Amino acid sequence: MRVQKLTIAAVAVAAGLSLTACGSSDSTAKSDPSSSASNSAATTGGSGTSGSTTGGSSSGSNASATSGGSGSGGSTSGASTGSTTGGSGSNSAAKSGRCGADSLTITASDNTIKNDSTRTVVVTLKNKSGKSCTISGFAGVDLKTSSGTISAKRSGQPNAATTLKSGAEVFFPVFYPANDSGGSGVRITGLLVTPPNDTRTVSLAWPGAASLPVTEGGGTPVEVGPIDSAGQGS
Repeated sequence: MRVQKLTIAAVAVAAGLSLTACGSSDSTAKSDPSSSASNSAATTGGSGTSGSTTGGSSSGSNASATSGGSGSGGSTSGASTGSTTGGSGSNSAAKSGRCGADSLTITASDNTIKNDSTRTVVVTLKNKSGKSCTISGFAGVDLKTSSGTISAKRSGQPNAATTLKSGAEVFFPVFYPANDSGGSGVRITGLLVTPPNDTRTVSLAWPGAASLPVTEGGGTPVEVGPIDSAGQGS
């Protein structure tokens, strides 16, 4: 009878331990939601990572690329406009080029009115360039003489610029006093003409009187009129 009681007691203890183990297992199983929560958090973290990606850095990069493309387009447009303006300026300069020594045929002739005490030589400038050019102001004039070079001083007011078509002519006068002194005076040996705004000089034979009167007190007895005026006897 005692042995049977002990056996029953042992079974009861074993059953109790079994129930405790089951309870502990169930408790552990019930505690697993924390693990589930952890998994959920991980999932949420993944979602967060996805959110970070969606955060638009890629979109921002695309916006920058688009902006850069726009800037590049603007730069190209600016360069094209500048090129057009430059071309226009070049054409304008070609159309309004100055008449220089290399584009002119320069000649001189006597144009004095008979018995006039002031003598006149007219210089002719003819455009030989094959295209139009402009000229204005005063030419440089020097007389080569036995006493050295005499520079002409300007007389009168300059005229407006003249456009010379190819083959067209323009004139200006050179005035000098007659040598009525009875002496040999100053012998004239040649004429030097420098077109306006040029540094190249053309040497011509002198078509006028052979000499100038000797002048006292310095100064020049020779004068040059403006381009596009012929002077006396024209």
